[in-house]
Amino acid sequence: MEEAQHMCKCIICGETKHEEEGIRIVTEFICEDCEIDIVATDVLDEKYPFYIHQMRQIWVQRNA
Repeated sequence: MEEAQHMCKCIICGETKHEEEGIRIVTEFICEDCEIDIVATDVLDEKYPFYIHQMRQIWVQRNA
């Protein structure tokens, strides 16, 4: 019997993907594509502040 796949919304890109296509940090989901981009992004890259801002949602929502 096939299990139902859970869909999750990525806190970085906003796309909805299968839970197996990413990681969970606390209660939030980051898709595999964004995870790869984050890991490959240098701190001097213009995308870096965006990723930091989006990932802060993990702790802000939990501590609200």
